[in-house]
Amino acid sequence: MSKIKITQVKSGIDRMERQKRTLKALGLRRMHHTVEVEATPQILGMVKTVHHLVKVEEIN
Repeated sequence: MSKIKITQVKSGIDRMERQKRTLKALGLRRMHHTVEVEATPQILGMVKTVHHLVKVEEIN
C-alpha cells in the first residue's frame, strides 16, 4: 500500500459532529497538524468525508 500525508488546513470548530470525530479518528488534533497513514479504502473514505478541511499528498 502507498502512504499519504494528511494535513489539517481548516478548523473543525462549528462543523458537524461526524466531521469532528473523523478528524480525531485520522489523528489530526489541531490546525496544520500532519499525519502519515497507509492509503487503505477506510482511510480514503474518511478523507473524502472531510476533504474540505484537509490537504492530502501522496508519498512515494
